[in-house]
Amino acid sequence: MQSQLRIAVVTETYPPEINGVALTLKRVVDGLRANGHRVQLVRPRQAKDLAQTLSAESDDVLMRGMAIPHYPHLQLGLPSRKRLEPLWTLQRPDVVHIATEGPLGWSALRVARKLRIPVTSDFRTNFHAYSTHYGMGWLSKPIMAYLKRFHNQTLTTMVPTRGLAERLTDAGFERLKVVARGVDSGLFNPALRDPSLRAAWGVQPQTPVMLCVGRLAKEKNLPLLIRAYAQAKLIRPDMRLVLVGDGPMRAELETLAPDAIFTGSLNREVLAKHYASADIFGFPSQSETFGNVVLEAMASGLAVVAFDYAAAEENIDHTRNGLLARIDDEEGFVRLLINLAKNDTQLTHLRNAARETALVCDWQTIVSQIETVMNQAISGVSSTTQAPNSTSFNRASSDGVAT
Repeated sequence: MQSQLRIAVVTETYPPEINGVALTLKRVVDGLRANGHRVQLVRPRQAKDLAQTLSAESDDVLMRGMAIPHYPHLQLGLPSRKRLEPLWTLQRPDVVHIATEGPLGWSALRVARKLRIPVTSDFRTNFHAYSTHYGMGWLSKPIMAYLKRFHNQTLTTMVPTRGLAERLTDAGFERLKVVARGVDSGLFNPALRDPSLRAAWGVQPQTPVMLCVGRLAKEKNLPLLIRAYAQAKLIRPDMRLVLVGDGPMRAELETLAPDAIFTGSLNREVLAKHYASADIFGFPSQSETFGNVVLEAMASGLAVVAFDYAAAEENIDHTRNGLLARIDDEEGFVRLLINLAKNDTQLTHLRNAARETALVCDWQTIVSQIETVMNQAISGVSSTTQAPNSTSFNRASSDGVAT
């Protein structure tokens, strides 16, 4: 049994903000608390915090923040060393876990190292890659250098996939451990398929509906999905596309696909019904560190078509439980969607197999892996030592992984 810990979790984003980092981090925090750990959540103050008072039992520590450029719904925590140092001097955590690398995360890193508190971290968002989508590609190298400097000062950096671990190792990152992501297969469930929702979409029971969930932004590569949809409709004219989410590209995408259904952002329960009421999940992004929506779609019984990258690479066996296009092979991605749209037998097979795969990706297992990593950091165990149920990553050879 894991010992009970005092854990300070530092993050720039947390629900009710809606994004993959916030939602998965909440599952981790909830899981750690359920296992008896005392978790102190250090995060920027959000709009909702102004309208309510935190309970006396809450361990949340609210800091000043500001909106991130191009991501106004996300907060960037401001430097907070003067507040964190006395806080952690009086109530010393056993471990500080930093989920995001902004100014708040940097402050937490400096204070923890000064106080000699063990520090672990997550690599969760490809901000260095996103810069190329906003005309700031020249920032990619400086951002990557900053991220490497940041994470190499922690005892362990957790990454969600082996592929990402390999790329970061090649870039000079040290002490990486692969800890996967989980999915709530009770919430995301094919049983939630809703005939009335499909009727509102204007489709028949046998009509294939293609769904995509995520921010409507350049880094998600959504024009490729719309191109594939347009070509698939030449074979299946009744096919429909549903895009869940919002973002700066919405108006442009509505012009590209005037017959598609744009739902905007949805709460988790309504989102789960949308997943279950579709048939195909088209995911054209190549900018994810993981892509939680892939597992959510698989848990909901959708046939996923994606690039051989991130969550899809880790969880999909091509033609067994989903379809994978080679990285950068956009025509291959289009062909896979077209062929799936006209093959009802393959569609049924992939949907069933996807659900079976997702059932083993439970959050409790993931939380246990994170507990093990934190306990190893506290005890000073080298990150190259194999942790039970997790994967240590270092370079064994030009094409191998040491575990």
